Amino acid sequence: MRQLWQGWWAARHPLSDTHLMGQRNIYILPSRPGLAFCATLGLLLLASINDQLSLGYLLTFLLTGAGLASMHSTHANLRGLSLDLAAPEPVFAGDDVRLNLRLHNNGGARYGIGVHVQGGPRSEIAWTDVPAQGHAVLGLRFAAKTCGRQPLPTLQIVTRFPLGLFRSWSVWRPASMVWIYPQPEQPAPPFPAQTEGGSGQAQSSSVLQRGQDFEGVRQYRRGDSMRQVLWKKAALSLAQADSGSSQLWVRETHAPVAQTLWLDWRDCAGLSAEARASRLCAWLLAAERAQAPCGLRLPGGELPLELAPDLGPEHLRACLQALTLQVSPSGAPR
Repeated sequence: MRQLWQGWWAARHPLSDTHLMGQRNIYILPSRPGLAFCATLGLLLLASINDQLSLGYLLTFLLTGAGLASMHSTHANLRGLSLDLAAPEPVFAGDDVRLNLRLHNNGGARYGIGVHVQGGPRSEIAWTDVPAQGHAVLGLRFAAKTCGRQPLPTLQIVTRFPLGLFRSWSVWRPASMVWIYPQPEQPAPPFPAQTEGGSGQAQSSSVLQRGQDFEGVRQYRRGDSMRQVLWKKAALSLAQADSGSSQLWVRETHAPVAQTLWLDWRDCAGLSAEARASRLCAWLLAAERAQAPCGLRLPGGELPLELAPDLGPEHLRACLQALTLQVSPSGAPR
């Protein structure tokens, strides 16, 4: 019976990034104030019957008609309204996923339209009004708890307009997925020692190539590369010095130091899979901020996954997605 119910429910609410509300997918029930209102009508009717009060009958039927008109208005406030969803941006685990919803109204003005994650607290409902023959944009947030390529949660569109006696709602199951990357480690340790060409010969992950934009000259400081020393200026200074000593000068470049890094899953040996992913995520972000080309090596099946060193948002996105799939191969079931 449970499988039959779930199959019927999934067929009635198919996965889609657009949602049009009509007779088949709008539900309505009395709210708590509405139940109290119905109980009051019952008491008025019993009192009117018992005491044969004509004005009591009039008041009871008048309030009943107002309640029925309110039920019709509450249902009509959703009927014919359509929504669509923009693809959500990737986030890190523990942050909030932001959904941008667009509401389209081809009829009269709609008031008090709320959207929230099904099963979530009512305090997190996002409310808006949609003008007649117009559109509205609504932002909705929910917490990203686990990393992976996760499906979006089921959403509910609710309204209690105009009197709050009835609660009308519709269920929306978005088809989009959202990438939730591992949370970067804070603070992250320094980059691991590099191996040249993967041969095992360790080298420092410091300067491999420097910027070429000339900015000026400055005095030599301990640790500067000998390639940057202005030897002609040093020789001229030595020839003009009376004491036989001269000051070394080096070329100052404006472009930052570029680093070519290889980040390997094995660099985080001894940590859990989640902790490894968190540290590699922090290194990838640090390398992108420093404009240092970096590559990524991850264990795979027969052959390890290897992403060649590169820069840019597309390369960073590919590395983060590969790292996410390493710790969460598949999204959570719907």
